[in-house]
Amino acid sequence: MANELIQHKLAILPDQPGCYLMKDRQNTVIYVGKAKVLKNRVRSYFTGSHDTKTQRLVNEIEDFEYIVTSSDKEALILELNLIKKYDPKYNIMLKDDKSYPYLKITGERHPKLITTRQVKKDKGKYFGPYPNAYAAAETKKLLDRLYPLRKCHTMPDRVCLYYHLGQCLAPCVKPVEKETYKELIDGITKFLNGGFREVKHQLVEKMSQASENLEFERAKEYRDQISMIETVMEKQKMAMNDFTNRDVFAYAVDKGWMCVQVFFVRQGKLIERDVSLFPLYRDPEEEFLTYLGQFYEKANHVKPSEILLPEADDPDMLKEWLGVRVLVPQRGKKKDLVTLAKKNADIAIKEKFQLLERQEERTIGACADLGEAMNIETPLRIEAFDNSHIQGADAVSAMITFIDGKPSKKDYRKYKTRNASKPDDYAAMREVIRRRYSRVLKDGLPLPDLIVIDGGKGQMESAREILEDELGLSIPIAGLAKDAKHQTSQLLYGSPAEIVPLKRTSEAFYLLQRIQDEVHRFVITFHRQLRGKNSIQSALDGLEGVGPKRKQQLLKHFGSVKKIKEASVEEIKQAGMPKALALTIEQYFAEDILPSES
Repeated sequence: MANELIQHKLAILPDQPGCYLMKDRQNTVIYVGKAKVLKNRVRSYFTGSHDTKTQRLVNEIEDFEYIVTSSDKEALILELNLIKKYDPKYNIMLKDDKSYPYLKITGERHPKLITTRQVKKDKGKYFGPYPNAYAAAETKKLLDRLYPLRKCHTMPDRVCLYYHLGQCLAPCVKPVEKETYKELIDGITKFLNGGFREVKHQLVEKMSQASENLEFERAKEYRDQISMIETVMEKQKMAMNDFTNRDVFAYAVDKGWMCVQVFFVRQGKLIERDVSLFPLYRDPEEEFLTYLGQFYEKANHVKPSEILLPEADDPDMLKEWLGVRVLVPQRGKKKDLVTLAKKNADIAIKEKFQLLERQEERTIGACADLGEAMNIETPLRIEAFDNSHIQGADAVSAMITFIDGKPSKKDYRKYKTRNASKPDDYAAMREVIRRRYSRVLKDGLPLPDLIVIDGGKGQMESAREILEDELGLSIPIAGLAKDAKHQTSQLLYGSPAEIVPLKRTSEAFYLLQRIQDEVHRFVITFHRQLRGKNSIQSALDGLEGVGPKRKQQLLKHFGSVKKIKEASVEEIKQAGMPKALALTIEQYFAEDILPSES
């Protein structure tokens, strides 16, 4: 049921196109959408029944804003910008790690051919994508033998082996005209756009002529080049009878999820596909348009000459927006490609749905179960704390964050305890809780729905004193007790703290185990790093000529004090130490370890 504020806003929504921003109880934007008619679309979230996943989104909405636009196209562009700005957790967010290798002719005065996964807006010329690094490398190897662009990264002062092999024009010592480079670049472009058959025919003629002239070594070289063209350029399972570069899109929808398949067709051949699977919160057609915009804006991808879609209300608008030809084929091979992509999307969504459903149970579902067991609101943001020290030395604390049941590593924090007496875990917990949530209040950061302390009643009470008595915050605090085998045993909650009954086989219990294991791993790793840093400082303290910078330099080079002790004078010199100092360090450690070995 919508709250009173939302009901008032729903009553005055305009019947115009625009974008809407859904917000949670902390005023954080959790979803951005676009609509042809704002009044109809936004109201639909708060009326009728929804699937479990969409209902979870609706349950979090405490307020919304909207922005009116003058057209559907403006709404689409604005939506993409708002998603980029707010990074809402319920929107499609394509990953930046989806990248494919490309061949690039650099835009330098003396250009070179390289492989890259970074497509930039520069003077370079890009070709691809290629299905994998091997395919890109093999194609480059072939082109290097046919078109003699320079190979070196920096210009040498003499010719190299590539010049003698006929694979470089030696611009390092010989003048090369721009027109010559233009001919080479045009040749590579033509070759990669289907002209390789013409090049192959020319090589066959040259091979025959070389054989007639008894130039067998030259004939063998031509034969090898022909063989590489056949292997690299012609070994494809599917082909079109043209050489147009095109991307083919199709999607499938099932049980509130969408799967989008993209086929990359290059030089008329299907070389690779991209698969994306994500939850659906609105009409599939609108979600697909948003995906399409993000695909070309965020993904590391060069636009082709043509895009094939399963459907589109306004292909001309998409053509203007994307800057390439957009078609919805009705028959022929292009229609067959779209149908094949759709078939693959249907298969992928059926295969992965059970796994995704299981993942939902383990993450957001586990959060809901935990909230129900503790009788609190579903803790979608959980922050957990742990301390570590050895007999009070190098005392540290750490905080990890789980959002929607999954770790959010960008929100992890490390703390060196400064004011607490070092063996006092309670004082350390008070200090860290004070530092963390004073900063949260100061910077207006989101508050957690639940704080988990890796400890018992004393640690919980220490955290409660700071949160409630000092900072005036009311956040549920839970404690995690361990058994004799150091395994997660009991969940404590309340004041006074009591055991919350949880089945050990429940997803909520498994979630707590993952949180406790992760915060323990994080704090122990930090503690070891600090100990390692301090150990080299103490091991070299008092040694004349070795200050903080040289201590750091030695540790960076050797990795540990043990390896420094075992190093020879020559090895210490290689770490950047003067010879006299290297000898002093070697003797220092030799004298230090003699008593323990005798």
